[in-house]
Amino acid sequence: MLYYLFDYLEKQFQFPGASLFGFITFRAAFAMILSLLISTIYGKRIIRFLQKKQMGETIRDLGLEGQKEKAGTPTMGGLIIILATLIPVMLFARLENVYIILLIVTTLWMGTIGFVDDYLKKFKNDKEGLKGRFKVLGQVGLGIIVGATLFFHPDVTMKEKLPLNEQQILLAENPNISPSKLFQDEIKSTKTTIPFVKNNEFDYADLITWINPEWAKYAWVVFILASIFIITAVSNGANLTDGIDGLAAGTSAIIVLTLGIFAFVSGRTDFSDYLNIMYVPSIGEITIYIAAFVGALIGFLWYNTYPAQVFMGDTGSLTIGGIIAVIAIAVRKEWLIPVLCGVFLAENLSVVMQVSWFKYTKKKFGEGRRIFKMSPLHHHYQKLGYHESKIVTRFWIVGILLAILSIVTLKIR
Repeated sequence: MLYYLFDYLEKQFQFPGASLFGFITFRAAFAMILSLLISTIYGKRIIRFLQKKQMGETIRDLGLEGQKEKAGTPTMGGLIIILATLIPVMLFARLENVYIILLIVTTLWMGTIGFVDDYLKKFKNDKEGLKGRFKVLGQVGLGIIVGATLFFHPDVTMKEKLPLNEQQILLAENPNISPSKLFQDEIKSTKTTIPFVKNNEFDYADLITWINPEWAKYAWVVFILASIFIITAVSNGANLTDGIDGLAAGTSAIIVLTLGIFAFVSGRTDFSDYLNIMYVPSIGEITIYIAAFVGALIGFLWYNTYPAQVFMGDTGSLTIGGIIAVIAIAVRKEWLIPVLCGVFLAENLSVVMQVSWFKYTKKKFGEGRRIFKMSPLHHHYQKLGYHESKIVTRFWIVGILLAILSIVTLKIR
């Protein structure tokens, strides 16, 4: 909203300093500052409100050190993250941008699913909360909305670079030519980024056109199915990672900050030209959303680091995972997720491996056996005697290494 106000003041009155709101970096900086202030200052009030409403977490006895002390800690702290993200976005972002709209819908959609789950656990005394099939149904629904919007919306386009010989001719004629002149016109495309292959590009249509070239018109089905899979996998991965103080929020902040770099460079022709990556018009605007989201996560960590004063609950973890997935799909970096979200992947795989091996060995030997002392993976290290803070810090370090590796893949072809 402030963007539109200062844009009006600039156009009508040439108000001093109003033109600064035209710069994404300026608005992103203020969005992050405001989200930090909201999450740290008003976060305490939200925690007190949750305590007053007796929203304390019920802890199952898993035999983990320090577990009993966590009983009664307020949950639903994801509300802090959601509010601290959406308020700055409403103030500083261009709200007509399709990517901003999609991220706001994602936040409210996944936040509602998580809130219902937490509400059922606390107020209805239902230990299971929202049934798993309803969570999956909600994730699938969001995947359909996101996939269909990104495929069919006219404002979702990309630009490819001109053929090399045409670029050389233009550069020979004018060595100082603007990088934007080296790109073709905007087109609708199902291309995305995939690491470690030639040109780092992959077209979803290729999955079916090898059977019959005429099937290219059905590429939207493949894209939507991929969106559903990615959103479901990442949101569940974030949910499983939220098991010890500060782990999910800190790891997610690293992931989102990296995606913010991708969004910023993908939305500029000069950086896209230099890095030889896809140029996605209008995608740079989500840098404001990402900045607010990172600020909210860091502010939430103020109260969530060991010993936690609040837990994010499914209200936060499902929302975080959904937002990360949608940003990755929007900036066409979704197939970097196995690397960038390696911590989420490890947590997911540890549960799948543990459950599968237990069932297999029980069927074959009559007694279930385990690969890990406990899953998800962070609980395995707790069982080994590592302190929560040490586990979290080391997982953060791994997350930083994976983020750097993800950025490096842009130049590996």
